[in-house]
Amino acid sequence: MKNQEQQHPLYKGDREIVDRLLQTDPTDYNMAELARLKIRYRGFPGAKDIQTDLEKVLQKWQMDEEQLFVTTRQIHAKGLVYKTRDNDSEDWA
Repeated sequence: MKNQEQQHPLYKGDREIVDRLLQTDPTDYNMAELARLKIRYRGFPGAKDIQTDLEKVLQKWQMDEEQLFVTTRQIHAKGLVYKTRDNDSEDWA
């Protein structure tokens, strides 16, 4: 059986986020986005370009995955990183 790469249904929007992350600094929001995408694409059988670029962002920010997740757990513990301005719902859920 041949291994075929799958297309993630959120690829297009995620690609835009990754491209932005490659050009920006590690703010709380950007680190939360990177961690979210690292989790989304972990073990995903496709989107190798996104997976590779997520690693490039980590290297650029001089972090490893463990440091990223420790930091983003602290960010999320403070709350508000994904809160919308109009209401109390989280926009990533």
